Amino acid sequence: MPAKIRLQRQGRKFQAIYSIVVADSRAPRDGKFIESLGQYNPNSNPATIVLDFNKALEWLQNGAQPTDTCRAILSYKGVLYKKHLLDGVKKGAFDEAEAEKRFQAWMTEKEQKVQAKKDQIQSTQDNLDKSRLEKETKIKEARAAEIAKRRSELIAAEEAANAPAAAEEAPAEEAAPVEEAKAEETPAEETPKADAEEKKEDK
Repeated sequence: MPAKIRLQRQGRKFQAIYSIVVADSRAPRDGKFIESLGQYNPNSNPATIVLDFNKALEWLQNGAQPTDTCRAILSYKGVLYKKHLLDGVKKGAFDEAEAEKRFQAWMTEKEQKVQAKKDQIQSTQDNLDKSRLEKETKIKEARAAEIAKRRSELIAAEEAANAPAAAEEAPAEEAAPVEEAKAEETPAEETPKADAEEKKEDK
């Protein structure tokens, strides 16, 4: 049976990562393998792929059969396309320089697509963060306005409660000067009587 390029599960529960390995097709999924080619992490967006390009290409040329998922990974990284170009060189369709030129053009286009996807994801995330911040700011302003309104109502209520007490104290303060004025006027009324009595005694 030929060797297979397949995934070997690693990582914790619900956060699985996979090693890309070459193993005998009869070996268990997570059992013994011949060689490790890289790692695949589907938890990130876009997925993170670390691959030894030359080793993967060599195993493909030696007849290793990739599983469906590994075939998609190898296609994404350009290994299958490079193998296709090298097969064309062997058949004499074009030379190695042309094959390398085509491969570099393909890689440049692929990198641009990947970068465009990353930029789109980042832009979407920035927009979500901005909208979330605007909502939080509005909620904060509404709460501040409500607190200010309640505070003003409490201050107005306190002023209204203190107003009658101040009105009751004011007449009492005004009555005191009136009584003092009466006390000052009393000796003036008694002075003529005292003078009259003194004249009678002289007579």
